[in-house]
Amino acid sequence: IGLTEKKAIKKYGEENIKVYKSKFSNLYYGPWKVDPSEKPKTAMKLVCAGTNEQVVGLHVIGMGADEMLQGFGIAMKMGATKADFDSCVAIHPTAAEEFVTMFPWGLGSQESGAKVSPLNGAA
Repeated sequence: IGLTEKKAIKKYGEENIKVYKSKFSNLYYGPWKVDPSEKPKTAMKLVCAGTNEQVVGLHVIGMGADEMLQGFGIAMKMGATKADFDSCVAIHPTAAEEFVTMFPWGLGSQESGAKVSPLNGAA
């Protein structure tokens, strides 16, 4: 959902884009008696723009991708930043937790895209 990496670069300039990627075997397949290299993979990408790293693209392919996109789409429409994603508690074990623990975690600008920042707790 949102912009592809290529479209984000065209819109914001390559120097203003930061991309986070992850590829892994979904935990659902953990107990399968199959070589890890043979287990189906999930791939994720966050495309962030600007110094506040606003999430302008979020892409996933793999088991449960359809369910993940619905919730993250709302966050993106609300202007979520990488810091907003980093500040979420990961629900374990789920594939979706990868979006809120994507490396490097917590090192970027700690700016929220929310009108009332959740990064410092409730008022």
